[in-house]
Amino acid sequence: MRSFFIPFFTAIRFLTLFPVSWKVEKDGDYFPASLYFFPAVGGIIGILGFFLARILLVVFPVEVAAVAILGFLAFVSGCLHLDGLADSGDGLLSARPRERALEIMKDSRTGSMGVVVVVFLLLGKYSALVAMDNQQFCKAVFFMPLAGRCFIVFAMSLQRYARKEGGLGQLFYSGMSRKAAVPAGCILAGCLLLIAGPVRFNVFMLTVFPTFFMFIYMCNKKLGELPETHLEHSVKL
Repeated sequence: MRSFFIPFFTAIRFLTLFPVSWKVEKDGDYFPASLYFFPAVGGIIGILGFFLARILLVVFPVEVAAVAILGFLAFVSGCLHLDGLADSGDGLLSARPRERALEIMKDSRTGSMGVVVVVFLLLGKYSALVAMDNQQFCKAVFFMPLAGRCFIVFAMSLQRYARKEGGLGQLFYSGMSRKAAVPAGCILAGCLLLIAGPVRFNVFMLTVFPTFFMFIYMCNKKLGELPETHLEHSVKL
């Protein structure tokens, strides 16, 4: 039972700002196994966001609720994924060779391309949320973090790590990466089918998954492999 909970709490510590300190000294040994729990952590964030959205929509106009929810989803993970998105935008849109693009993504400073990508993504999410009715709004808030954490697992199962010198993403790569993608896919498909119904499920499968594979192909063509900034990038996309 203990071996079950340690990787679960490792995933919580990595993906959120929740103050969970139990067995923190074991994190280094359980990073690969924690991939199995990425969907669970996404589900926890989604449930919290779902109930927060229901409260906000009763008290505030939908525009205010959408801004508050986007802030919650960003800050609950320490804005780590928005930072990765900005780094990916700077690197992929830099028109530089592979090694230089990786250097740009590793730079802690954010360039103009990164800022533009983050702004457009947040505006797109905001526009989509305010266009929904309250029921769809709450369902979307639940599903977004769940899908994002599942897609991290999918990305790791499809691509090798890009940095030969190592990095944050290297901690999670192991023989478990592809194995973890199977339950993540089942959880994602089951939740989507249950929440959205068969019609929206088919639309999702025919639009989002091809877009995701195009993103992986673009990374492979540009970089040959996948850096951790693109794993964080996958969450927000």
